[in-house]
Amino acid sequence: MYVLGIESSCDDTAVAIVREGREISSHVRHSQIDLHAEYGGVVPETASRAHLEVMSLLVKKAMQSAEISWADLIGVAATAGPGLIGSILVGLQAAKGIAAAAERPFIGINHLCGHIYAAFLQNRGETTSVEPRFPLLGVVVSGGHSALYRVTGWDQYELLGATRDDAAGEAFDKIAKWLGLGFPGGPIIDQMAEKGNPHAIAFPRPLLHAKNLDMSFSGIKTSVIYWMRERGLKPGEISKGDLAHLTASFREAIVDVIFHKIEEALKRGPFRQVVVAGGVAANSRLRERLQMLKGRVEVIVPEIGLCADNAAMIGGLGYALLQLGYRSPLSLNADPNLPMDWLKKGDSSRHAN
Repeated sequence: MYVLGIESSCDDTAVAIVREGREISSHVRHSQIDLHAEYGGVVPETASRAHLEVMSLLVKKAMQSAEISWADLIGVAATAGPGLIGSILVGLQAAKGIAAAAERPFIGINHLCGHIYAAFLQNRGETTSVEPRFPLLGVVVSGGHSALYRVTGWDQYELLGATRDDAAGEAFDKIAKWLGLGFPGGPIIDQMAEKGNPHAIAFPRPLLHAKNLDMSFSGIKTSVIYWMRERGLKPGEISKGDLAHLTASFREAIVDVIFHKIEEALKRGPFRQVVVAGGVAANSRLRERLQMLKGRVEVIVPEIGLCADNAAMIGGLGYALLQLGYRSPLSLNADPNLPMDWLKKGDSSRHAN
C-alpha cells in the first residue's frame, strides 16, 4: 500500500513514495539553494518557476526508484500549506492531476504536521522504527515556524505556544546574511559555533521565564547587531576567533529558549513522547541539549535528512489520514497560512473506512 507525497512549500521540490505510512520506498529532491544564495534568501517567484521545471521529472524518478506503477498507489498527498503560495500551488496541482488521472484519493497536508510525523519514518529495508505514543509534545522549529503542540492523534493538534516574531531558523538566516556568511544560515552558524565559547557573550533570552509557552527570537538577533556596532565592527571586520564566539553565543541563546519552553511544556503534560522536528532540529547543539531529557521522557528527533522539508513526511502523514478516512476535494486550494486544524475547516471530509 503506497502513497505518493509531494512537497513544494518553499525552495525544495520533493517527491516520495511511502509504503504503509512508515517505509520510505523512494525520495527524490531538487534543492534551490544555489539559485537563491546570491539573494541571501528565497525569491518566491523564482522558486515557483523552479518547481515547475522539475516536478514531472521528479515524479517519474520517484516512481521508477520505488519500482511501482500507478495501480499500486492507494492515494496521493501534497502540501496544501503553510508556505509560499506560488510554490505550494505547483505541488498541489501536480498531486491533484495525478490523483484524478490515476483515480486515487487525494489528501492535502499541513506540512507542519508532516514535520512531526517525519520522526516516525524509516528508510527502505530498515526493520526497526519508533511507534508514536499519544499524547506527544510536538515541537516544530524551522525557518518559518517555531511552535509547540499537544498532539493526541494524527488529526488532532492543540497549539501550546509559538514565536511572537521571528522563527528560530529565520533568526539564524538573517544573522548569517547580515554577517555575510551565506545562505542558508542555520547550518553555517552551527558549524562555526563549534569553534567558539557559547558563554562568551551574554545575549538575552526573551520570554524565558514568562508564564506562557510563547517564544521570541527577534531580540536575540538584534542584540547581535548591537554588539557589533557597540564595538565599531562591521560585517567582515570581526576576527575569526570573535566570530566563533559570537556565533556560539548566538546559537546558545536560541537553543536555550527552545529547550526551556520544552521543559516548561513537560511540566504541564502529561506527554509520553517529545518530538522535535523542522530544519532547526538538525542543529547539533539543540540535539545535544535534548539528550538531557532522556530518562524523563522519550525524545525523538528525525534523522538529519528528514528535518528539512521533505516529501516522505507528506506521503507518510497522507497515508495515516487516508486510513482514518480523510479525503480532500480536487477543488482544495493552497493556503499560505493553513492552520493545524485544517481538517476541521471544511476543506477535507472524513468517510467511514
